[in-house]
Amino acid sequence: MKKYKWIIILLNLIIILAFYNYSIVKKEKTLSTAKLVLLELAPVSPKSLIQDNYMILRYKISNDLLSKDYTKRGYFIVKVKSNNLATRVRVQKNPLPLKKEELLIKYFVKNYQLSIGAERFFFQEGQAKKFEEAKYAALRVDKSGSSVLVGLYDKNLKFID
Repeated sequence: MKKYKWIIILLNLIIILAFYNYSIVKKEKTLSTAKLVLLELAPVSPKSLIQDNYMILRYKISNDLLSKDYTKRGYFIVKVKSNNLATRVRVQKNPLPLKKEELLIKYFVKNYQLSIGAERFFFQEGQAKKFEEAKYAALRVDKSGSSVLVGLYDKNLKFID
């Protein structure tokens, strides 16, 4: 029985590591191949009460969604302008229908909080002041609607380094 116990533990470890590595590869692919989209930020406290090295982000495209009838999972359908700024066209439960010039961004709701998976922006300690001027969040969004936060931009659409 001891031999089987170690085999089961080893198999579980391999499965966990394979899943973890798959998710890393998927995010790296999104970072390298997905479309850059700038989403306007909605007002929110610029600092966490617990730590001072990250910001909690809220997006203007989701401002009125929680006050309406919504699904627990769905998609923001956005149009992206030539300067990469995205504006919400509609919200829908399924990825289709989708017009040629539209892009999907997945969302989900948990504990009455809407998330697109990119609500926290981490920065080095002592750098909070320069990020207080952030007006846009830059995300890489793939064709399935998955997104990765890649940085913040100011009101002049300049990357905040």
